[in-house]
Amino acid sequence: MIDVTVTFVLVHGQNSNASIWSVVQRELALLGHRAVAVDLPGHGVEAGFPAGYQAPQDPAALAQSPSAMASVTLADNVERVTGIVCRAAEHGPVVLVGHSLGGLTLSAVAAVVPELIDRLVYVSAWCCVRMSAAEYSQSPENAESKLGDTVGLLVGDPAQLGALRLNWRTSDTALLAALKEALLADGTDQEFLAHLNTLEPDESLAVVSSDTQVDAATWGRVPRSYVRLTGDRTMPVALQDRFIKEADALTPDNPFDVHSIDSGHVRALLRGPELVEILDGLARRTG
Repeated sequence: MIDVTVTFVLVHGQNSNASIWSVVQRELALLGHRAVAVDLPGHGVEAGFPAGYQAPQDPAALAQSPSAMASVTLADNVERVTGIVCRAAEHGPVVLVGHSLGGLTLSAVAAVVPELIDRLVYVSAWCCVRMSAAEYSQSPENAESKLGDTVGLLVGDPAQLGALRLNWRTSDTALLAALKEALLADGTDQEFLAHLNTLEPDESLAVVSSDTQVDAATWGRVPRSYVRLTGDRTMPVALQDRFIKEADALTPDNPFDVHSIDSGHVRALLRGPELVEILDGLARRTG
């Protein structure tokens, strides 16, 4: 039995939604923890599916249809997650967990309510210290990312749409193979297709391009952990390690508590046990 009941607040990444946490959320609950998976604004039940996306697809309409995500900003994400953190904190310790692009929201929320967060957990997530995410994506540490092989998924002009629109329903077998290599090379074809069908076409361009850097005075005082996914071909482990190194240099008295899982970008979330074991251990140290 655990001594305190921790609430895990789980934040998804780009073009995703709360469902990616379903296995982790279930297993945490069965261990006695509370776990709340958040749909960020414009995701989940709020997601927009533009004209031309459904089969049979209309490529011209898909490229031109306005995006409901065009008005969504990182501030909207922060407002959504901060509200949930405030409510969860009424019941005990809060551990805020983010995957991939969700790391930007984690850092920004911790700058607003650091006193309400007992621990931050970045799961192969963006933790920008010296530069923006766009600048880190061009760094040598990101050179081995396989995402560059999937640019064919992009539909329309992001500047015109105000969103990154990706066609997950493409019939291009070579492109699908490249996508599996980037996201889930260590998973089965069935797992890959199941995951693909949870993804949403649009992601806010404003969120993706946000220049969010951590603040030592606020974010820097919250205990934090980083879960390295050592087989990640979307965000190479070299980039994950750079985030850890630069953050530790910024706040040497509060370094990252580092864990590693031999996993690609999403397998650790889809199967769950190794990540759940780490989170459960962190919960037992919290409170």
